[in-house]
Amino acid sequence: MSTTSKVVFGISLTLTLATVAGVHIKQNWDREKLREGVFRDLERLERKKENLRLLEEQISLTKELEAERQRSAAGPQSP
Repeated sequence: MSTTSKVVFGISLTLTLATVAGVHIKQNWDREKLREGVFRDLERLERKKENLRLLEEQISLTKELEAERQRSAAGPQSP
């Protein structure tokens, strides 16, 4: 084998190994990002449930406050 063919073979072998390693690393990185996405989605859903619960609580408190104000306003006017 000539020196040129050995150099070309070495370069192609190095590039092939680098490509395989790069693809493997990228796949692991993508898989980890997908897994993190699932956890983020679960956290987001929990925050959404909590926000809805707080909103319903605020709506209920607002209705109670409005009813109390109407009772207070109606009370002094009718002796």
